[in-house]
Amino acid sequence: MTLTERLGAFATGMQLEDVPERVRSFARSQVLSQLAAARATLGHPLGRRLVKAFGGPLQPDTKAAACCLGTLTIALDYDDTLYAGHVSHSTVGVPVAYTEPLGLDGRRFLEAVLAGNECASRVVAGATLGSFRGQTAAYGHLVGATVARMRAQGASPEQTSAALALACSLPPHSLAPAFFGGDGKALTAAVGIRAALDACDGAAAGLSGAADILEHPEGLLATFADVPLPDAVVESLGSRWHTETLSIKLYPACAYLDSTLDAAVQLHGDIGAALHGGPHDDPHGGLTGDHAPVGSVAGAVEEVVVRCSLFTFGMDIRSRSYINGPASPSSALQFSVPYPVAVTLLTGAFTPADLGSPRLDDPVVWDLAKRVRVEHDPDLTRHAVLATAPLGEALRQAGPRASAWLAHFGGEEGAAALLQAAGRPSASFEDATKEIGAMLEVRLTDGRMLRRSVATPIGASGPSTRRDHPTLARGKFLSTGGSRKVVDALEHLEDLRADELAGALASALTTV
Repeated sequence: MTLTERLGAFATGMQLEDVPERVRSFARSQVLSQLAAARATLGHPLGRRLVKAFGGPLQPDTKAAACCLGTLTIALDYDDTLYAGHVSHSTVGVPVAYTEPLGLDGRRFLEAVLAGNECASRVVAGATLGSFRGQTAAYGHLVGATVARMRAQGASPEQTSAALALACSLPPHSLAPAFFGGDGKALTAAVGIRAALDACDGAAAGLSGAADILEHPEGLLATFADVPLPDAVVESLGSRWHTETLSIKLYPACAYLDSTLDAAVQLHGDIGAALHGGPHDDPHGGLTGDHAPVGSVAGAVEEVVVRCSLFTFGMDIRSRSYINGPASPSSALQFSVPYPVAVTLLTGAFTPADLGSPRLDDPVVWDLAKRVRVEHDPDLTRHAVLATAPLGEALRQAGPRASAWLAHFGGEEGAAALLQAAGRPSASFEDATKEIGAMLEVRLTDGRMLRRSVATPIGASGPSTRRDHPTLARGKFLSTGGSRKVVDALEHLEDLRADELAGALASALTTV
């Protein structure tokens, strides 16, 4: 069997009872987190422009609704992630769009999300050792949208694999100037979603694609990966669950910034305590006094040093040329270190509103951003590379095949040491991690030095997220003005009738 045939058989044969409850709970949190991302963008000027261009997420044109959701959830970088990829734009967005037209109840909806997750994230994992990762791995949405829709409408294994083969015929990819330099990034997922939904219709009409399009020497994996891993696509299919590698975004910024911003939240409190005394416990683990005015905080800071992994350091370098003060595109700000760090140090938070006026126009923020210096920390890189996401499991899967690819970054000796430390592929993702850490130092004008470090950011895959993800997703959704009734309903997602689910989703996506 080809990879598309094996994925098609799995996607159509999987039953909710086959999925452990711990995994289903992650999927419920994933849905709520993605709905929060959509709501946040609907309340932002960029979201209003997207709706004006493409219609809203509740429109009668189902394909257009799915594409709209794909733009809304990616636009502010407020989306969640799995190992591997930002696949939720399709694996959640498509079932949301098709819930009412197909009369999906909670069980069928959740099965579609889970099937989409497991297939799409595996294909992205198969091409992770290459140039396109994270949101730029737009080809993953060809798989996520196809599987989610075909599962939702009860297609056969043969129909699903045919649709997958057709969808993957013309995979999209992003160009850096468009991704960082304007609003084109918002279309990254929508292009793949639309192509996949058209492929579903084409397959239903009898059109066919190349069944071996994924693993062919000139196929999708070989095109996007320097080290293709076709074995990763079906490794422990049905027993190792990528859904439980969920990381929930709590900031509208690249996930590589999360630990940096967690540390900046703590330092905001530390600066307040340093300026006003009277420290008391802070919910993020620091000490804080009374909130100091933004101007006072800015005036008290001499320099900020961010020590981070190569993931964060490289992301900042790539986005740097697109930063132009208040005229900076929001897409570039989401990947730049200085602006989000400056905002967080000054206010104690970084929210979707900070990606627009009036915060974006504040000269105090930009003046502080000029005092933020970013440095690479090799130890943080090593920890980040060996974690499950974003690369560790791909290195374990590749083994010696990854030697030459890794040597480009740290030489042959360093590559050999990393591969030895990586060990063997994981049999389960019950203990998955995403450890993209950071250490921040703030030097005050009076000479005092404040330091905070974060190894695993809040919401990233790891022990605390396995315990707290329902609370994190709930808080994220409510912070966007979402209804507690929606939260309560989606906590029992698989038990909802079709009308109850449609009503909850409509309420979740209504912001006025």
